[in-house]
Amino acid sequence: MTAFALDPLDLAALLCSRVCHDVISPVGAIINGLEVLDEENDAEMRGFVLDLIKKSAEQASARLQFCRLAFGAAGSAGASIDTGDAETVARGLFCGERTELAWHVPSLLMPKNKVKLILNLCLIAAAAIPRGGIIEVTLADAAAERLTVTAKGTNAKLVGQLPGLLAGTPDLPPSGPQDIQAYYAGLVAKAANMVLTVTADADRVSIDAEPLSVVAIAEAL
Repeated sequence: MTAFALDPLDLAALLCSRVCHDVISPVGAIINGLEVLDEENDAEMRGFVLDLIKKSAEQASARLQFCRLAFGAAGSAGASIDTGDAETVARGLFCGERTELAWHVPSLLMPKNKVKLILNLCLIAAAAIPRGGIIEVTLADAAAERLTVTAKGTNAKLVGQLPGLLAGTPDLPPSGPQDIQAYYAGLVAKAANMVLTVTADADRVSIDAEPLSVVAIAEAL
């Protein structure tokens, strides 16, 4: 396996494309709804369209708030983030979707890279269950030394080279929205001094994040 290092400009471009990929759908629905309102006189239909616009605006806002915390600076270097804020944006992202979020993390201040890692792994877990299911986020201890994000659903799986990208050992450079998501999560894990491990069966995919020191000791035994 070869670990690839993307050019910073390519990484920035692909991450921007990833965010646009998430936001374009509800924004497009808002534009289409406004165009219909310009031509529609039926009161019942206008009410239906206004409801669609409202829901699409809420969805766009939820996705932007999530992306701001998952990809943005979210404070200065070395800053901590309240996991309660992470839960709020995660629940907002999955509200109304076919996927249920089971958040087993107490409200506490956690290094921002670990919080960003959790949120990025939530997105990857959601992609593993396109038909819907349950995403579980579990913290092993208050020190956040080990965390797990699990996707449970029919035929749950990580497609393509996502496992290799998460581990930092892909066969090819990332080329699309899902690839860059996994590649970026691997970079965030490295910045947090954690190692990602993927396990999967027919209806379950689990991504474990453990401290690099713990993994090194286990491999030495």
